[in-house]
Formats: sequence, C-alpha cells, structure tokens
Amino acid sequence: METLRWQNDQLILLDQTKLPSREVYICCTRWQDVCRAISILSVRGAPAIGVAAAYGVVLAAQNIAARQKDLTVAKLWEQLIPICNALDASRPTAVNLHWALDRMLKKGRSLEKAAIPDVISALKALAVQIHTEDIEVNTAMAECGAAALAKKGTPLTILTHCNAGALATAGIGTALGVIRALHKHHLIRMVYADETRPLLQGARLTVTELMDDHIPVTLISDNMAAWVMKTKKVDAVLVGADRITHNGDTANKIGTYGVSILAKEHGIPFYVVAPVSTFDISLATGDQIPIEERNHDEVRFLQGVPTALSDAPVFNPAFDVTPHENIQAIITEKGLIMHPDDTHIDLFFHQFI
Repeated sequence: METLRWQNDQLILLDQTKLPSREVYICCTRWQDVCRAISILSVRGAPAIGVAAAYGVVLAAQNIAARQKDLTVAKLWEQLIPICNALDASRPTAVNLHWALDRMLKKGRSLEKAAIPDVISALKALAVQIHTEDIEVNTAMAECGAAALAKKGTPLTILTHCNAGALATAGIGTALGVIRALHKHHLIRMVYADETRPLLQGARLTVTELMDDHIPVTLISDNMAAWVMKTKKVDAVLVGADRITHNGDTANKIGTYGVSILAKEHGIPFYVVAPVSTFDISLATGDQIPIEERNHDEVRFLQGVPTALSDAPVFNPAFDVTPHENIQAIITEKGLIMHPDDTHIDLFFHQFI
C-alpha cells in the first residue's frame, strides 16, 4: 500500500477510510479533492496531510493557470491564498499542515517576477521536496529511536495508540518507524495496539501495517491498556504527535493523554515520535492548541452501524493533549529531547535547528 503519490500531474491518495477490507485509491485533480480527502480522513496523519496539502496547492495553481490566459503572478496569488487558508482549516490541530502550506506560500512570494509556468514548476518541485524530505525524516527518526530503545539489549514489548505508521506519513512512519527499526534488529517481542475509538485507526491501520510486515502485534480495546501494562510487562509506549508546544505538551489522537497517565502510574516510559516540523514553538503550552471537534455521528455509529440513539448528545474531540511531565522523551530526526520542557526544547533548537 502506498499512502500517496504524485503521478501525471495528479495526486493519488490511498483512501484509508476503506481499510482494511478494500484498497481503494482516489485520484485528485483539483485542490478541492485534496481538501475533502483530508477532512474526511481519506488521508490522515500530520506528516501525510502536510505533503498532500502541498500537492493541493500545485493542483490549484495548475487549474487556475489553465482557466485564465492572461494570468499574472499577482492574480495567481490572490486566488491561492484563500485556497491555502481553506486547506489549512481542513484539520486545525495538525501543525504540519500549516507548516507545509507556509513553505509553499513563501516559495510563491519569492517568484513575483517569474513567468507563470516557472512558478508552477517551482511549486511542484517544492511539493516533491517536502514529500522526499518526509521519507528521509522518517528513516532518521526510526534510527534515532531504535538506538535509544535498543540499549536495554533484549526484545521489547511496546504499546502504541492510533496509527503513527507509513499510512500517516510518506515514509515508514513515526512511532511505527521506530518499531520497524527495532524489529529489524530482532528487538520486538510484541506490540499491543489500542483499537483507538471512535474511528479505529489502531485496529484498522496499525494492526494491518504490522501484520503486513510480520511484526508481532496484538489488538486490544482502548479500555484494556491499563491491564495490559500491569500484566504483559510493557517496556515502553510509543506514539506520534500532531502538534508540540514550546514546553513539550503534545497533541495527539484522542486517548493518548489517558495512555500517558496509565504509563506514568505503571512506571513505563512514554515516548513521542515526531519530526521537527510538528513543533509549534509559537504556542507556550498545550492549553493553546486548537482541538478539532468532529461529526457526532462518528461516535453514534461504528462504520455505519448505529451504536447509540440517533439524538444522543455527543462530545467528539479528535485530539487531546499530553502534558510534558508525562513524556520521557520526544524522538525527532535530529535527536532526542529528554524530559521535554521549555529549557530542554530551547537548547535542542539552539543546537540542532
């Protein structure tokens, strides 16, 4: 399975809402197709939606240029800015989306005197670069995280939440990338994967990825995590992230906060695996992270089957925030940030960025 690819000036996306029963691909020829795919989670995961949005800007520029013969660069950008804003609003919590779109806008503004075909070529080249960089970053994170966790020297039992794998990125994944690297060295005893309600990304996606790679995995429901930690000798928790603030507070799929509390109670190290692009140091703490609330029917129904009264009141935040005090380390492509807080993150960025 391939999460996304750029082919014949079109973006091809794996429709993750159909997994694991069917492998279906969506052909995006307009930016609106990309925006809808992001909003309904056909493509998901902070790094992957950043890459997809970059290609969405290219599609928009191509379509605008095809419709308007006397187009100037200034007029092109008048139309692209609201499109970028619409793409950005499609998933408000994941900062990688904003990061990728900001890079595309900056590239465009640097080409004010270029011809329209050259502008489109430059935007396309940058989108491909963002795509390629994500693949490389995934590999670097995997090696960094595996080196840190391999110090125990024996096969590990890992618990993970949601899907932070190849399906959430353009590469081998964030948290699952580390697991894949450990597995290469025969250092995975078992991975316990939370099913991750209400949309079951852990059950549908993480378990599928790990089984396809012949990595030992056991599916559990979310409310089994505490008992698994107590009885199955879990060595570490590995999760991804959608936004990390200046003090190390981390937004991730709803339920992650609860897992971090359970890990802390059981003395299990809790690791966040995320690229540098996931940091939003303009925000001081996790209290400032915008939390997306999704359609209430995602909770009232399970894959189209009603599980509650149709008018039952629902609270459906897509993310929660894990306080930095619960995090042993943040694993990035540039190295580890141990016991993340304002001081350690400032030092990290001063040294490596």
